[in-house]
Amino acid sequence: MTFNVVIPARYESTRLPGKPLLDIAGIPMVIRTAMRANESGAKVIIIATDDSRIMDAAQRYGFDALMTDNDHMSGTDRVLDISNQKGWLSDEIIINVQGDEPLIDPELIKSIAKALQEINVNYVTACSNFTDFEEYLNPNNVKVICDKNKFALEFYRDPIVKNKKYWNSEKNFHHIGIYGYTKKLLDDFCNLPISNLEKKLKLEQLRALENNLPLMVLNFKGKIHRGVDTPEDLSVIRKYFES
Repeated sequence: MTFNVVIPARYESTRLPGKPLLDIAGIPMVIRTAMRANESGAKVIIIATDDSRIMDAAQRYGFDALMTDNDHMSGTDRVLDISNQKGWLSDEIIINVQGDEPLIDPELIKSIAKALQEINVNYVTACSNFTDFEEYLNPNNVKVICDKNKFALEFYRDPIVKNKKYWNSEKNFHHIGIYGYTKKLLDDFCNLPISNLEKKLKLEQLRALENNLPLMVLNFKGKIHRGVDTPEDLSVIRKYFES
């Protein structure tokens, strides 16, 4: 099984300036992510950035990095930029791993790649079961509803169910922000217009649903650690590595 991993790493962040280079037990966060991705068996791992400081960090730790356009609207556009720079063919399998996932499970990355190879799909993401109702209520945790064939029907932030008594943990899943696609699907996706709902919720996968692009959702049973979006998330991750 051969596949490529691209890690988008934009320097600017509203809540955490310079987020990709934040120190996690002595190593920049994006490098921690790349180290985990390296355990997945990917043929190629490339950090896609817009800042020379991230390029320098990647080189110090022996990872490939390429500069991408400053004006890209999303990490997916940055992944396409890398794919074009590398001249990857239309059937190449590409996994988009977020740069703020220093504890991403390598088995999750492999599962996404395996699905693209063995199932007749060209666009895959993942989900997990919520650990409790409070986690479900948090609007920072994106929810996904799937059909019986494991294809996404809806993504949302604000909880639909407000009373725990009526909550069914087997129907509402926690979306995991990892994507796998063929190069052709990536080309098609990035040429679609950005929808109003996508802008409002800041969920680019809604573009796929609004344009009838089938998006398979794997229910991953391994350990899931939250990415780093807030100072609180950063504190939790640092404590994890300290322990």
